[in-house]
Amino acid sequence: MSIDFSPSWMDDDLAMYRASVARFLVQEMVPGDEEARKRGHVGHALWHKAGELGVLCSDIPEAYGGGGGDFRHEAVMVEEMGKRGLTGMSTTVHSIVAHYFYNHGTEEQKHRYLPAMARGECVGAIAMTEPAAGSDLQGIRTRAHRAGDDYVIHGSKTFISNGYLAGVVLVVAKTDPSQGARGISIFIVDTKDCPGFRVSRLLDKIGLKAQDTAELFFDDVRVPVDNLLGGREGQGFFQLMSDLPYERTLIGVGAVAAMEGAYQATLDYVRERKAFGQALAEFQNTRFKLAEIATRAKVARAFVDRCVESFVAGRLDTVTASMVKLWTTEAQCQVVDECLQLFGGYGYMNEYLIGRMYADARIQRIYGGANEIMKEVIARAL
Repeated sequence: MSIDFSPSWMDDDLAMYRASVARFLVQEMVPGDEEARKRGHVGHALWHKAGELGVLCSDIPEAYGGGGGDFRHEAVMVEEMGKRGLTGMSTTVHSIVAHYFYNHGTEEQKHRYLPAMARGECVGAIAMTEPAAGSDLQGIRTRAHRAGDDYVIHGSKTFISNGYLAGVVLVVAKTDPSQGARGISIFIVDTKDCPGFRVSRLLDKIGLKAQDTAELFFDDVRVPVDNLLGGREGQGFFQLMSDLPYERTLIGVGAVAAMEGAYQATLDYVRERKAFGQALAEFQNTRFKLAEIATRAKVARAFVDRCVESFVAGRLDTVTASMVKLWTTEAQCQVVDECLQLFGGYGYMNEYLIGRMYADARIQRIYGGANEIMKEVIARAL
């Protein structure tokens, strides 16, 4: 009897969708993963293939070019990539950007960008973090001021996922620095043929090697007034805050999938690897460690499934989403570390999935709001 990690929210239609996603990843993404890690990005062609298959923006209504599904469809994509250690396509960020358009954009903005994003023709990125401002969004220095029929944006952003391949970037900037949170707005920047916009370089990260993460510069970039997300100044901070449960729950989904993938890879390895004349799986220490790992992954699965179901039902609050992000990402790092130990020296090699998972896991506790911020959000609700 094996441990059952099946999500409680699956049904027959989602099972068929999962099979389709898995085939796409195995046939199209896995073969090119090593080259993508060397190059630092997956290239536009893979995004186009994903769009053709219909696995992008799967929870955006069909009226805007999306798949017409719900949050569970996005979770399936994140899970299937997470358990295989595939990080090159940040579909999570792409979907988050799509939801900013869907939840806060004007009708014209939705129809202009969402169909292209669903087709994979326009990769989405959101530019929040700056060299001197990470989790503290009120500390950003990028400015945008009105100049006739345009806004002029000046500043720089760093650690931007999808930044190198992005066709559209949502830029968080201050339109009125004297107003604090109420002085922040989000602007839509089309990267093609955009004077003043520069992608400086792909950043050299310790993990997520196949995912393009870049520094972006906005040197007096001019965008039409119609490119203000939602059409009203001063709404940026509130737009960002309202979509945090979506982002943080997806991070939790990815964390539990990585735990399950690491567990299975380790189980397979210790059954084959021999030491002192017997398989590693026959040693009591190995079996007890695997028992602890499986239990932690099972607990994480129960928590994440509850949050997914609550999100679909419209009941998931910011505090619970912060809890799931905090707990699952901490557990992911613990689980992958324990799994790597059972691999011994081979676990430290990049050619082994567990080694890549180990390096990839660490960022989970930082992006989407550092876990210290999650604790602060939770503490304020006590």
